[in-house]
Amino acid sequence: MPSHSQSMGRAAEMVLSLTVAGQPCGVPVLAVRDVLGPQTITRIPLAPPEVAGSLNLRGRIVTALDLRRRLQLPARPAGQKPMSVVVEHQGELYALLADGVGEVLSLSPAERAANPPTLDPAWKAVCQGVHRLGDSLLVVLDVERLMQIG
Repeated sequence: MPSHSQSMGRAAEMVLSLTVAGQPCGVPVLAVRDVLGPQTITRIPLAPPEVAGSLNLRGRIVTALDLRRRLQLPARPAGQKPMSVVVEHQGELYALLADGVGEVLSLSPAERAANPPTLDPAWKAVCQGVHRLGDSLLVVLDVERLMQIG
């Protein structure tokens, strides 16, 4: 474990917290462009199952990616509307559909742990590491790896 002086030298990791099927997750704040409430999503024919469709963000078409499908979790209960975390990837905007969006957390990079060996392979493929938050683990998602679909 790094000494106190080493961890003080590193900038805090800013993460937007969200939940997916009850699991606390986070995405780096620098990747986030907007947070939206429930939106009308238009289905895209022949799209991969993770792609929920597209939505209109101030006149711009944004591809919506369902995090539950991407992480191989059960479907969202009927009537539960997802929140959208808009991120930028390779110059394009994508909406990550989550069950809920929390607050921006300032996390110490020194306290980030590697992926647990028991982490599901679907999660391990898109996870940068985990942070202990009280009784739960916050999984920090890698936006670039989330976009590798199909």
